[in-house]
Amino acid sequence: MSVFLSQNQNQVTIRPFQYRDLEAFERLSRMSAGADDESATGESLDREVQQLRLWYGLLKFLSWFPNPCQYRFNTYVAEQDGVRGVLRVSPFNRTRSTWRVDRVGVDPAANFSSIGSQLLRYCFETIWEARTWVLEVNVNDKDDLALYRQNGFQPLAQMTYWALESERLQDLATTQADVPNLLPVSNADAQLLYQLDTVSMPPQVRQVFDRHILDFRTNVVRAIADGLRQWLNRVEQVSGYVFEPQRKAAIGYFQVQLCRDGNQPHVAELTVHPAYTWLYPELLSQMAQLVQEFPPQSLRLASADYQPEREAYLEKVGAEPVEHTLLMSRSVWHKLRESKMAAEPLQWSEVLQSLQPSRKPVPGRMSWLGPMDDRHPGDSKKPPSEQQIQPQNLSELSESEKKKLSANPPESKNGDRPKP
Repeated sequence: MSVFLSQNQNQVTIRPFQYRDLEAFERLSRMSAGADDESATGESLDREVQQLRLWYGLLKFLSWFPNPCQYRFNTYVAEQDGVRGVLRVSPFNRTRSTWRVDRVGVDPAANFSSIGSQLLRYCFETIWEARTWVLEVNVNDKDDLALYRQNGFQPLAQMTYWALESERLQDLATTQADVPNLLPVSNADAQLLYQLDTVSMPPQVRQVFDRHILDFRTNVVRAIADGLRQWLNRVEQVSGYVFEPQRKAAIGYFQVQLCRDGNQPHVAELTVHPAYTWLYPELLSQMAQLVQEFPPQSLRLASADYQPEREAYLEKVGAEPVEHTLLMSRSVWHKLRESKMAAEPLQWSEVLQSLQPSRKPVPGRMSWLGPMDDRHPGDSKKPPSEQQIQPQNLSELSESEKKKLSANPPESKNGDRPKP
């Protein structure tokens, strides 16, 4: 009995996040990020926890039924004599075929590899709609890299995050951007932006991201949620794309989140067609001009190892690399048929079902062998015109048939003709 209790005490329980886990969530998230109260990451965590305290009831209510904000805060905790680990995940695309691991935090006093693996595998088994998982991990976090490799994640691309300081942005803003076909983004441009996103990345990355046209459209509910989030974070979002009239395609796109109070850096997203890399200085000058209307802060943007032109230009204009991360992915396939066959005995009729005829063959119009009957191979069958008439049917015959029968009487079983 005592052994059973000790085993239950050592067992780890994975459950959804609750309101009482806010303090543990903040503590473990701060430990995993390596942030203190004065750093930018620590300030963002403080704002996130404050918003959770304020909007937890609404977020919990929205998670009960399908809506655009259903997975806004999808978090799980590992409990073993207290909260020992937290894991936050979110959908990566609109169809929710790819999910993202946003954060993993484990208590230093617990087994990092065991708790982290149980949290990850719990999500792999419970979130059935996820076929692929992606995450980003700092290249210097050896423990996190070992955890993700242990659970099947493989490198997909190397990411570099750059910072353009306010002085460099002022120099870029002095150059007038020569982009005559720069247009604002709307839902009518979703097809163009989808084509630009498809051509700007390698096939392997495109397959993992699995984006569709819906990912570039915004409905009313999502627009209201994004507006509320921007108001709470005190940011303003501006986006635009460059249209090529001859090809009737989008060749460049940018989106920048501008901080209104100057407490955090400006964040930009940039997508350029591989055949139009000359757009990098033009779009950066355009974003630098937008930044000048807000408090001075650095501009953060990312580049991948399959974008050498972008990295070369950022180094040329004096951008500083602030972080190197590794983009990793993992595929999950839920094999329902195999698990059912493993539980039930294997039947040869199910295995060879494709080799069995589905219907009887249709006979042809002509046959050299003629119709078959139940006789032995040595027996012959005469056509109906030459069939012998049995004697028991004499009363039913006409006079002409009786005369014919008397002229050619039928043979008996021993081959002798009956005597008249």
